[in-house]
Amino acid sequence: MALKITRRGFIAAGAATIAFSHPDSAWTQTWPTKPIKIVCAFPAGGLADSFARIYGEYLSQKLGQPVIVENRAGASGTIGAAAVKQSPPDGYTLLVANTGTLAQSRVLFRSLPYDADKDFVLISSMSAGHLPFVAGTATNAAHLKEFVEYAQKNETNVGTWGPGTYAHIVVAELNKQYGLQIRTVHYRGEAPMWQDFAAGVLQAAMGSYANAINALESGAGKVIAVQTTTRSRKLPDVPTFIEQGLDSKVFALTGYIFLAGPVDMPQEIVERLSGLMVEAGKTERIQKLLDTNGIDESAQGHIAFRTLYDNETPIWVDAVRALGLTPD
Repeated sequence: MALKITRRGFIAAGAATIAFSHPDSAWTQTWPTKPIKIVCAFPAGGLADSFARIYGEYLSQKLGQPVIVENRAGASGTIGAAAVKQSPPDGYTLLVANTGTLAQSRVLFRSLPYDADKDFVLISSMSAGHLPFVAGTATNAAHLKEFVEYAQKNETNVGTWGPGTYAHIVVAELNKQYGLQIRTVHYRGEAPMWQDFAAGVLQAAMGSYANAINALESGAGKVIAVQTTTRSRKLPDVPTFIEQGLDSKVFALTGYIFLAGPVDMPQEIVERLSGLMVEAGKTERIQKLLDTNGIDESAQGHIAFRTLYDNETPIWVDAVRALGLTPD
């Protein structure tokens, strides 16, 4: 007796086959059904925390579930990253951290409780903005060449917000390029660094636009260069390091804050979160936050983030390794 297959039966069989081939598809269509937690690997009040909260609010509005930010700071973001690595890859626990957590930490620590290349799925990157290099008024430097000439003749101290940071890398490259002996003075964060800069203790300092602005407005210094390949919209008259003749790849690096999740998160969830992050970055509220912090670019999606990560991580790692720091 021949088996008769009706049209309805054929469709049902096909649907069952699809569901079997993609076992996560059914529940990802209903995700999320409970609150989402963003683990911010840095303290409250900083840029990473601000991004986690403001982007998280947008995600909550669009997904219809609360998005809770939990600060788990310490060890350059490694504590928070380790916690997210150990979480189920179900889209309910996400990580916000920065470049150092994925790149510099490989050199700064003897061992890490995670593998940055294997333990996370990249969702979105958020630019940390151009970092101004500010020369003190005592140097009389209006651009990089004049600062180099000053450093050739005078003892010069440049402030950074910690060993292995981008500011530290820049000073090392300047010393290498021009045969200088500029000394780095490392601080625990930017606030005390800019205080000493304003007091004339430092001949230069490098940090975020939002933290440098007070020193600039007080007349304590002048921005003589910014990193990356494009000028800052907030500082349109300030040339980049590259424009001033420095061709090392480190001067084109892009510092970023990022959103990621545990590896093996369903791709459908990654795609949805990625798209919502890009949408959020275009909203008036987030655009205002970016402008306040001198940041020209809003959130990028997972494809752009992967390209950025693959292209720049080796440069970050090599640059920090060249500093010769003893790992913790």
